[in-house]
Amino acid sequence: QSLRSGECRMALAGGVNVILAPEATVALSRSKMLSPEGRCKAFDDSADGFVRAEGCVVLVLKRLSDATADGDRILAIVRGSATNQDGRTSGLTVPSGPAQEAVIRQALADAGVRPDEVDFVEAHGTGTSLGDPIEAHALVAALGRQRPADKPLYVGSVKANLGHLEAAAGATGLLKAALALSRETIPPQLYFRRWNRNIDLKGAPLTVAVAPVRWSRGA
Repeated sequence: QSLRSGECRMALAGGVNVILAPEATVALSRSKMLSPEGRCKAFDDSADGFVRAEGCVVLVLKRLSDATADGDRILAIVRGSATNQDGRTSGLTVPSGPAQEAVIRQALADAGVRPDEVDFVEAHGTGTSLGDPIEAHALVAALGRQRPADKPLYVGSVKANLGHLEAAAGATGLLKAALALSRETIPPQLYFRRWNRNIDLKGAPLTVAVAPVRWSRGA
């Protein structure tokens, strides 16, 4: 928003997650939120929890005109954004499906993009048996209902590769999506075999890439 309004010419946006003490890991383990196998199997029927991870991601943001004039290597263009809040839910592991659907619709409106123009969603995808279905159903409602059968929506989560970077998780997902765009390839999702049995796609053509998928610019 600062870039759009002209308040700044360049912005650094990112996150850092460093695990410095055991208390949080112990509490999450006792709550059975962590995968006992040490694998984040997002959207898979065998998903049994997430994996904590450390890391740092920083993204350099500029207006397209400035980046072009400066001769920068452009990985992706951010067409729009949106943010909201779950409100009161049953707990940390039970996100609000309607809130997730609403923020997707807000982002589409801000970007001026139709639901059927979206090819890929880098999801939160924590790999939990309850959270994954809620997110998948929000994606079906916001992006999948009027989608042509021959134009599937690919869904993925980088947490299968890196774990959950918590404070840096959003920036990590955005970086993955930007790299996928720049390399014109949707990367395969680790540990995915079949959809979580609690996910009802309602006939919507959502899919998960199990091998690299060519993603041509302008497609």
